[in-house]
Amino acid sequence: MSFRDRIRNFMQGRYGVDQFSEFLFIVAVVLWLLGRLLRLFGLSELLMALALILLLYVDYRILSRNCTKRYRENEQYLMVSGKFRRRWQKFCSRAKDRKTNHIYKCPSCKQKIRVPRGKGKIAITCPQCGTEFIRKS
Repeated sequence: MSFRDRIRNFMQGRYGVDQFSEFLFIVAVVLWLLGRLLRLFGLSELLMALALILLLYVDYRILSRNCTKRYRENEQYLMVSGKFRRRWQKFCSRAKDRKTNHIYKCPSCKQKIRVPRGKGKIAITCPQCGTEFIRKS
């Protein structure tokens, strides 16, 4: 029996690696690196201890046989991180779009409306409420 088969047999029935475990591992590595770089007033020992605790928790999650509980934890992580990912994607798309378009808010319903730059003064009609207002593009 090869080493790979032994590992496969050992991991059978265990949860394994998911997105939450990967995130915790990255946080642990960052804390460990910060602990190595910052040798101030006992702060490095605290950061490195937190990194070790996180690494032990990651190992616990990977080797756990309680798959349903680990799955629920990962689902909660994905729900929380999804909000931040959507906000980050929206910010990036708006930053990229800022060179070619203006974003205006409708004065009555506050709907965001995107209009192209460089067209001079234009009349903008809100698609939601039908209010018309004039802005420089």
